[in-house]
Amino acid sequence: MMDEAKVTQPASPEMKRTAAQRARDRASAARWDLDIAVFLFAILIIVTILLFQDIGINVVAPIAIFGLAMVWVVGWRRGRQLYQRFYDEELSELEQEVKKAVTETVKKTVEETIEEKVQKALRERWK
Repeated sequence: MMDEAKVTQPASPEMKRTAAQRARDRASAARWDLDIAVFLFAILIIVTILLFQDIGINVVAPIAIFGLAMVWVVGWRRGRQLYQRFYDEELSELEQEVKKAVTETVKKTVEETIEEKVQKALRERWK
């Protein structure tokens, strides 16, 4: 019953900030993956081929701009998705850490209380 109350308890603002920062760091590191790099190289190859074929810059520039815009949009979307996933993971992990700390504190307190009662009983018996 005690665990159910803790699960439904909302996360503290400090915990949310910590989770958000960790998620932001992880998402920014993972935003650019191999798919985006391959797409960038494909755009570079297309632009290079078009320029070597004497296609005017009026045609090549919009293709290059469109390709770069697509890379940015895909990276931005991926970053947002990763951020949300990492945020949920970090928040869950922080909540587990808090629960573990509380459980350990309660266990230690109960053990100390039991030990004190046993010592008191032994002292009374020895008197």
